[in-house]
Parts: sequence; structure tokens; C-alpha cells
Amino acid sequence: MRRRDFLRNSVAAAAAGVSFPYFIPSGVLAAPGRKGPNDKFAVGFIGTGGRGRHLMAGENLADHAVIMAATDCYLRRVEDAAKAVPGGERWNKYQDYRKMLEKEKLDAVFVPTTTHARALICLHAMQAGLDVYAEKPLTLTIEEGQVLVKAARKLNRILQVGTQQRSQPSNVYASKLVREGAIGKVDTVIACNFEPPTRWTDQPGQPIPEGLDWDQWCNQTALRPYHPDLYGKWGIWWDYDGGGQSWGVSGWGTHALDQVQCALGTDYTGPVEMWTEGSGSQAKVTMKYESGTLLKLEGPKRDLADLGAIFMGDQGKIEILRGSFLTDRPELLKDQPATMPANVPGEVKWHFDNFFECLRTRKRPNADVEIAHRSNSVCHLVNICRDLGRRLKWDPKAEKFVGDDEANKLLSRPRRKGYEYPKI
Repeated sequence: MRRRDFLRNSVAAAAAGVSFPYFIPSGVLAAPGRKGPNDKFAVGFIGTGGRGRHLMAGENLADHAVIMAATDCYLRRVEDAAKAVPGGERWNKYQDYRKMLEKEKLDAVFVPTTTHARALICLHAMQAGLDVYAEKPLTLTIEEGQVLVKAARKLNRILQVGTQQRSQPSNVYASKLVREGAIGKVDTVIACNFEPPTRWTDQPGQPIPEGLDWDQWCNQTALRPYHPDLYGKWGIWWDYDGGGQSWGVSGWGTHALDQVQCALGTDYTGPVEMWTEGSGSQAKVTMKYESGTLLKLEGPKRDLADLGAIFMGDQGKIEILRGSFLTDRPELLKDQPATMPANVPGEVKWHFDNFFECLRTRKRPNADVEIAHRSNSVCHLVNICRDLGRRLKWDPKAEKFVGDDEANKLLSRPRRKGYEYPKI
């Protein structure tokens, strides 16, 4: 089946509420990695809000790629982005991303969408033979991450996730110091006590803005009446994210807990036990790794410094920030790479370099889908532990709670008809 025919059928099936029956086998579609070292990639953007615009124009994307098309379920945002980003007048613009995947000849797509829509969009893009740069948090549930890992491996797709500290030189260097024992055995890691998501209370619906496809925006979640606080503040609501505001578990918490996973060398595993200390929706959480290391979410807000964590070993301490690190062992700083302030233009440069290099080499990127899934799972485990308010045992190999059916039910959520996973 040709890619265009497949995608046309996918659009029709989704409109009819039918899940897609198969993945296209690897090798059927053209390989985007065959470009030469000086060729630029053709890319599209799915989601043209603030983060999307930053990635379009605020980094070094133009060194590697040309934006050919963009799509957003709120069509006005595509038009606004095209006016704000150099070269936007040449884009092909869409409201339904599936039509863009069908019609455009792209090598890769960027997916800076809402969290609750991201996994399905990534799956469809990989089905279309494209590589993907997905923003964080990657998933709404642990099950979504499992599905994405399987799909990426089956289709031989590159999927880089936007936890850019994985590529920032100082963070890479400091993580290696911790992993290789520069401060001895790490007994405790301190991270911020990140905020949980909030449950939405039903409110009277308001008129849907002209040009917004509300059904498409709601994606897998319930088709609630439109409300501007749902659309405009989606990151704080449990239905759409795991606490995506800046200080939320899956907001800045995604970066911090990924930094923990990276420095501990637990990229393909996770904690084995967790419990709350105190009560309430923002109870402190302690997680224990198989090595005996304790991860404690108990630190205060300290501006952007909390995009990392404090690693306490029996031979010293390292505090990994975003773009730099501190230590009580001054000799460890002598070879530190160039540092930079947190959250400034240019901090994603190395992550983009890595992504596009992997499009050519077909090697797995620094924030590969499986690494990102495992880190994102730690965020989900924090939320589940707080919700249940009791000690939980986690099997990171099986990715299930041990002897706890109630907890295991929280690994996934029902998906609305028409937005089911494609069957692998």
C-alpha cells in the first residue's frame, strides 16, 4: 500500500471512529536518512503555539531543515505563526494534521502539542514513515509510552523527545561524573516537591472560537463543552497532563526527573518502591531504586535551578542545574564545559544537532523514545502514588505494580471512540 493511500484511508477511518488495523512495515517507505551531509530536511510542525514558535525560530532549526508545512486544530494559530516566523508565507497550512501527513513529502515532524494528543499524533507520523521530534512530557499515561516504544522499534523510526538537558554539554558532563562515581555511592537525590495536576469541575459551556476544531482538540479525552480555562490552561488539568504548569510534576518535573534518571544511569529502568510522606495532593514522595538510592521529592521552589536535582554521595555532592552544575568538590569543575543560563534561546541547539544527525545515521538519539518513556514514567508514578496515598512496589522490568490491581488500573485510561491506538 502506498503511503498516500494509507493515510487517506487513515483519515477516513478516524472520521468514522475506526482504529487503524496495522503499521506499515519498515522499509516500505522511503528512508529520510539517505540525505547527504549538506542536504536540508523537509519538516512539518503539528502544533503552532508558543513552544512550537520557539522551536521554529528561536533555535538553529534553519541550519538543518526547511519548514514546508504546519498544522493546528485552531487554524488561526497556524496563520499567526506563519506571519511571525521567517519563511512562513511559503508554508502549506492545515487544520487536520492527518491531511498534512497525507499530502506533504516530509522527512520529519515536530509535535509541540498538548500532552493528551501527542502520543496518537506521534504514532500516525511514524506510520507515515516520518521521524519525530516530540515535546515533553511525551505521554499522558505509562501505557502510551509502552505503545510508542514498540511502534518506534517496529517501524525503525527516530523519536527524539524535547528534554534538551540530555544534550547540553554541562549537563552531559555532570551526569557522567555522578554515574562514574566521582562523588562515590549516591545515597540520596533531592528534587523539588513538584505540584500535582488538578481535576476539572464541570462548568457551563461557552461558544467555541471560530476556526477551532474542538473535537480534534479533545482527542482521546471526553468531548466536554468548550471552556476557555480548559483550552487555555490545559496543562494544569489531570485530563490533559500530569501537572504541566511550570512547577508541575510533568512540567519542569519532567526535566528534573529525567536528569535524575540520566545521572543515576537508570535510563531503561526505574524505582522499585515508592511512598508518600505526609498527606494531601502535594504530599512529599520518596522513591527507592534497586541500588538503594533514595529519590526524595521534598525540595522547595528555587527558580530554574529545580530543572535538575542534588546528588548526595559518600564522597561529595553535585547539584546539576540546567546548563551548569555546582559541587563541594572544586576539582570536578575544572573541566566543566561552557555553561549557560537556563531557559534562554539557543539551549536546544545541541538537541537539534543530535536529532538531525540521527536522522542521517539512524542511531538512537540522546532522548530516545524509550529513555523518555522511562523518565516520564517516574512522573506518572509520583502522581499515582499521591493519588493512592500508600506504599507501592513497582516492577520496572514488567512495568507493573506488584500485587496491586487498583494501582495497575491507573497505568492507562479509556480512549474516546475515533482516537484509539493503531493496533501493532
